[in-house]
Amino acid sequence: MEPNSLQWVGSPCGLHGPYIFYKAFQFHLEGKPRILSLGDFFFVRCTPKDPICIAELQLLWEERTSRQLLSSSKLYFLPEDTPQGRNSDHGEDEVIAVSEKVIVKLEDLVKWVHSDFSKWRCGLQAGPVNTEALGRNGQKEALLKYRQSTLNSGLNFKDVLKEKADLGEDEEETNVIVLSYPQYCRYRSMLKRIQDKPSSILMDQFALALGGIAVVSRNPQILYCRDTFDHPTLIENESICDEFDEISAKENTVR
Repeated sequence: MEPNSLQWVGSPCGLHGPYIFYKAFQFHLEGKPRILSLGDFFFVRCTPKDPICIAELQLLWEERTSRQLLSSSKLYFLPEDTPQGRNSDHGEDEVIAVSEKVIVKLEDLVKWVHSDFSKWRCGLQAGPVNTEALGRNGQKEALLKYRQSTLNSGLNFKDVLKEKADLGEDEEETNVIVLSYPQYCRYRSMLKRIQDKPSSILMDQFALALGGIAVVSRNPQILYCRDTFDHPTLIENESICDEFDEISAKENTVR
């Protein structure tokens, strides 16, 4: 794979007219190969002047005639980076979603990806799970199945996970996760109940069912979203592909 090339990872997951839908793609970030898949959260900067925000990858597809590779993502901004600004009603771990999903070509999306998130200080720090211990007792496989069924609409990500493992991404690279407000509340409640117990208890299916979120990245940050806003300048971004809005609207159908 050439350093600046893009390629799909895994088998297609749906068809609609001239469009083929996929679960993941591979690109290079600072000379290193990386894979992003549906449901992943990552940091982006839409233009050099914009603040860093969080993107959630929700749809990937290719137009078979033009071979155009496209993506649909949901963007989350800190309250202070929205037109209304932060007020006393906003929680310290809260982000606000852009009301419209953002559709851009993959080649433009990878230009938005921001690798230096050292200045991002917001979010609840969640304790990482010991993945070596998970591998010894089979819990890691159970965790991946759980996350697959809850975060990715039940799609089979076995082929994508294999590709990630081949790249040395056995541990998830995601350093941020955005939950709904009810999910966040359940998570905080669960943390309170297990505060004196080892982090491995988060692998217990009962704990997961009651609101535990098993995170295996090194420095995970948990945030929540309960509101949306209209971004005043995003529509002016030359990378936005408004002509594909109807495809994004069919997202729940193909997934």
